[in-house]
Amino acid sequence: MNVEQCIADQIRASISTKQAILSDEGLMRNIAAAAQMIVDAYEQGKKTLLAGNGGSAADAQHIAGEFVSKFYFDRPGIASIALTTDTSIITAIGNDYGYDKLFSRQIQAQGSAGDVFIGISTSGNSANLVEALRMCGQKGIKTIGLTGFTGGEMDSMCDLCIKVPSGETPRIQESHILIGHIICCIVEEKLFGDLKPNQ
Repeated sequence: MNVEQCIADQIRASISTKQAILSDEGLMRNIAAAAQMIVDAYEQGKKTLLAGNGGSAADAQHIAGEFVSKFYFDRPGIASIALTTDTSIITAIGNDYGYDKLFSRQIQAQGSAGDVFIGISTSGNSANLVEALRMCGQKGIKTIGLTGFTGGEMDSMCDLCIKVPSGETPRIQESHILIGHIICCIVEEKLFGDLKPNQ
């Protein structure tokens, strides 16, 4: 194995996927629309809920952390819950109701009409996210999906599905956190731009 070549190939593949996002006007509009959906929810005193499995669980926690703490500059925290962090809740639901109900049960308990749920899945077919989206529909919670290029089952279930133009899990995940960062940047600026320190 040529390690230097491997490094270069991985970087080029990541750049190529992000260039494809940059070149897709519809996808760019969806990212902007997702950010505005979240801004509208926060302006109404609502919150975001996020979930995913594996690396996508880490992305959910990462994005929630950016909202609650800060992204670029100091400002009030905004309410955001990653549904992947409380091991007592997760193991109780998994034991009592099954893994497929892991997120829908938490949304039923903690979600409110007008909140925004962000479901992250490279395939778009994660059963526990599909169940979560069904619960969101019952509770009047807006939904954003971050998926790979097909969108999977989540595509038709989300109010807005942002589909990364790739079928490779690493490229999709790298792009999901980029998109998450872009959304955080827009939300923070729109809600708190007047608090931004002078540059």
